[in-house]
Order: sequence, then structure tokens, then C-alpha cells
Amino acid sequence: MAQSNMKVAVQKFGNFLSSMVLPNIGAFIAWGLITALFIPTGFFPNESLAKLVGPMVTYLLPLLIGYTGGKLVHDQRGGVVGAIATMGVIVGAPDTPMFLGAMVMGPLGAYVIKKFDGAIEGKIRAGFEMLVNNFSAGILGGILAILAFLGVGPAVDAFTNLLVAGVDWLVAAGLLPLTSILIEPAKILFLNNAINHGVLSPIGLEQVQQGGKSILFLLEANPGPGLGILLAFMFFGKGTAKQSAPGAGIIHFFGGIHEIYFPYVLMKPMLFVSVILGGMSGVFTLVLLGGGLVSPASPGSILAITAVTPPEGMAYLANFAAVLVAAVVSFIVSAIVLKSSKTTDEDIEGATKKMQEMKGKKSSVAGQVSQGTMPEEVNKIVFACDAGMGSSAMGASLLRKKVKAASLDVSVTNTSISNLPSDAQVVITQEELTPRAKNKLPNAYHISVDNFLSSPEYDKLIASLQDGITDEQAEFVEDAEEEAVNAEPNADRDDDLLLEKNIFMNQSFATKEEAIRFAGEALVKAGYVEESYVDAMIDREGITSTYMGNNVAIPHGTEDAKKAVIKSGFTVVQVPNGVDFNGEKAKMIFGIAGKDGTHLEILSGIAVVCSEQENVDRMVQAKSAKELKDIINSN
Repeated sequence: MAQSNMKVAVQKFGNFLSSMVLPNIGAFIAWGLITALFIPTGFFPNESLAKLVGPMVTYLLPLLIGYTGGKLVHDQRGGVVGAIATMGVIVGAPDTPMFLGAMVMGPLGAYVIKKFDGAIEGKIRAGFEMLVNNFSAGILGGILAILAFLGVGPAVDAFTNLLVAGVDWLVAAGLLPLTSILIEPAKILFLNNAINHGVLSPIGLEQVQQGGKSILFLLEANPGPGLGILLAFMFFGKGTAKQSAPGAGIIHFFGGIHEIYFPYVLMKPMLFVSVILGGMSGVFTLVLLGGGLVSPASPGSILAITAVTPPEGMAYLANFAAVLVAAVVSFIVSAIVLKSSKTTDEDIEGATKKMQEMKGKKSSVAGQVSQGTMPEEVNKIVFACDAGMGSSAMGASLLRKKVKAASLDVSVTNTSISNLPSDAQVVITQEELTPRAKNKLPNAYHISVDNFLSSPEYDKLIASLQDGITDEQAEFVEDAEEEAVNAEPNADRDDDLLLEKNIFMNQSFATKEEAIRFAGEALVKAGYVEESYVDAMIDREGITSTYMGNNVAIPHGTEDAKKAVIKSGFTVVQVPNGVDFNGEKAKMIFGIAGKDGTHLEILSGIAVVCSEQENVDRMVQAKSAKELKDIINSN
């Protein structure tokens, strides 16, 4: 546990450091391009334009970092004080770019003003707030700038010079390639941004000031080791890992998103040897040929590397050779590892999940390595959840509306995972349920969503369908919709699915279990379900959250609990202050009992209404059950 907490703490610190630099990478690139173009050894030497280089690296870039670091701690006010304090270290050590100093003084200045604001909160007389705010920021910022000028600036200057001397010694001793032993595994542990932007970039920029380029910018950003891994999976991998590797390779090499190859390494830990040896060989090539960049390459794309490679000498040859050598070495070692493996199918899904757990948040590229290949012709899309009565029905309703608006002839239905039809070509599930759906239907194209009401995956899917739909599908949909499982409501449905007496206003709950039981017991009292259904609603929540997004949750029973449903019906619970559903606030709770698809028409209407946050806000603010019901029925 202590080791895990330490890892999380280091990751958070690393993320904080990188969060000060990453928003300002555009400014670094602008400075790098101006440097590469207009200095005396640049592509187009220009003495006048070259005057931009010094002030940008001395003042602009550190001030941006200091302001961003302050804003992270205490919003705009923290950013302003952080920038004032950063000016002190800049002037206190004018011969050294104060990136490390900015990373210290920006957050420190914001922390001081944040503590001051907390101490005086509620104690300022009306009409004096602006006066106090302005003078407190000015006085505290000025004091911090003076302290930074006198002490922090010279200290950071000495520390930076020590680091630069250490790097120079490593280069002179031929030991710089050994840094890959730390850097490559650290990348996969999500310390890459902390290492690159928190440590290497400040030292690298100091080297650029002295020598016009720095090898440090390519220690972490070199895409070669990851490219070698993905190429090996393309030729020697198995199952979904082999299928997804080509697309991942393009994203990694040209998009610069190195994160996309991490699951492949985690799936086979022996591949850590591949990236380490690939990284070492790339660094050795850079040292041997004299490679380097004029500014950070972020993201680590071959395009970004090309853009900030200096024109003089053999820099282009050295940098490209380093990428190529690293990729070849990584590929050869990875091929040996994969060829000697006896695994029949690599579990890329499990490795991706492990990667996200290590990262501590959802990966922006996880879906790219786990969902398979979109069929050329799509006729049938199926939403699937555990019971097939709630979240999947809402998602299907929303996507069906988008399909219709796009004039696409594609069937969109919903069902439980256990009843997934064998002819489903695209299957959409909540993230936690995707592995079950893949086990049930491994040959389908799977899409994971975390928000059924407003997932960006819907629009991406529509765009893909518009690119790939053929004219031969025109007559398919009409018949498919009639036969689809739970696609349309039963014509003989009851008229008492949603009654005003089953709408409960202004409720509050300590836990989601308490809220779910309230909604379930209301279903029992209304005669929709048997008592056992309430426990089944709690069990269903344990499988995966019924939070749908937009402050809406739709608790319902498991698939096995359908036998406890007497007739279809809903209860609606308004919770103005919200109740926690796995870190999300649910303010509108729709308890659902579905039998024979008779609830789907009204559920579809609820889905459409709740897909707009504005409508949910209106429901939360409604003063009566009638007003709330009218909003639901307004679709």
C-alpha cells in the first residue's frame, strides 16, 4: 500500500510539473522555430528577427510557466501573483532561463495569496473587497518578487548549472545512453511528462543557449522504441493486439501519442527490455552523430522532431538515424520476445485497463488499441448492458435519432449482453461491460462509452458510417427495425408508466444505495415490481454504475430480476443537491422496471430530453411533480 501511495504521489507531482509546461508548448515551439530560422546559423539568418530569441526565452517562457503554475493553484488571482514572483527569479539570474525558478515561484506565489484569501474570507466590509484584493496581490507579489530576486534566483541558477555540468559529464564519459534504463520504464509508469518537461526541458534550454541545440529533448521524445514494439506486433503478434497495432503505430509515430504503445509493453513485461535497449541505442546514435533539437518536441511526433531540428551540421541525419536505430533495435528484441511466446491471443483489453489503473484516469487513446476494426458495411448496431432495459435502451434511442438525422440506413437496437445477436456488427457498451461483450461476440467492432447521454463516440461513429455506408443497405433497416430485440415499444403498453404520484420532489440521500432503495421501494408501492426487485437494483449497481451522465442515473434490476417485474413503470426522484454515483453527482434518478419492451417509448423520450443538460437543469429546478412531468413529456 505504501509503495502504491508513493507511486500515486510521484505521478501527481509529475502531472503538476507537466501541467505548467504543456499548455505553453506552443510558445516553446514558436521560440524554437524563430531560433532555427533566424539566428546566424539558421535557415534564413536575419539579425533583426533574431532579436526575438533572447527576450522570449528569458522573459516570455518563464512568465508563462509561472502564470500557469499559479493559476493551477489559485485560478486567475494565483496566476497573476505567480507571474509577479517569477519576475524576481528571472531578474535575479539573468544569464539562465528560469524555467525551474518559474516552476517554484509560480505555485508558491499562488499558494501564499490563496492562504491570505482564506484568512480574510468573510472579514472584509462591503465595498472594500476590490481595494483589498488588488493591494494584497500587489504587496504579497512584490515581496515574493524581492525574495526571489535575492535568494531563489541565484539558488536556482547554481542548481541549473550543476545539472548542466552533470549532463555534460555523462556525455563526455559516454554514459548518457544509460539514462534510458530509467527514462523508458518511467514513461510507461506515466512519469514521462514529469521527466521531459519537469527535468530535461529546463536543462536542455540552458544547453540551447550555450550550444544552439540539446540532445536532452530527444531522450524521452524519441518515437523509435515504441514504433519498434508496434511493428513487431504487426508482424508477430496475435489476436486483437496484432489487429490494432497498425493504427496504434500511425498514432504513435505521426501523432506523437506515445501512451498508445504502453499497454503492449504491460501485456508482455519482457518488452521493457525492448524499449530500454531501443532507447539506449537511439541515445548512443545521437551522441555519436551530434544530434539534438532547439526546443522540446511535444508531442513526440516525427513531424514535431523535424520542425525543431536545427539546420546546421548533421542534425537531421543524426536525429532521423537515432529514431531509425532505436526502432530497429526495439523491433528485433520485440520480435524475439513475441516469437518465443506461447500465448495464443494477447489480452490487449486487460493491458489497457491495467494501464489506465496505473495512470489513475481514463486514457485518451485506450479505445484505439482495444476496439478492433470497423466493418466496411454496417447494417446493425446494438447497445448492450447487463439487463437490456435501461442504459442500453437510452443509448440506442439517442443514437437512433442521430442515425435518422444523418439519413443513414442502419438498424440501432438494444439488448442484454447475454442476448447479443450473432449478426451485430457494432456493439456499444459501458466501459466496465466491454470485456463481457467481447467474450460474447469477439468478432464484432466494440465501442466503450462512459456517458450514454452525451458520449463523443456517437458522433465519431456517425462520421465513420457516413464515410462507409453503401447504397445496398437502403431496404435493410425497415425490416430489421421490426425484428430487432427491444427496438420498439409494445403497442399494447399501459398508460400508467409515469404518474405524478410516482414523482418525488426535493429528496436528499447520504449514499447512492439509499437513493436506489428509495426509487425501488417506490416501484414496489406502485405495483410495478415485487419486493425482491429492490435488492436486484443494488446488485445491478454493483456490476457497473447506472449513472448516465448529465446528472442523471437510471437504477434498475439485473437481467435475472426481470421475472420480478409485474408491469413496466417508472419512478422519478428529484435530488437538487445531488447524490454521489462513483464520483458523479446524480440529481435526477429514474427508477426503471421494464417488461416486454413496453417501457421503451417513454424511456426513449427521457433519453432525448436528458441528453441536453439544460433540460436536466430545468427538471432539477422544477417546483412540482406536474411541472417535472411536463418537461419529460415535452419531447
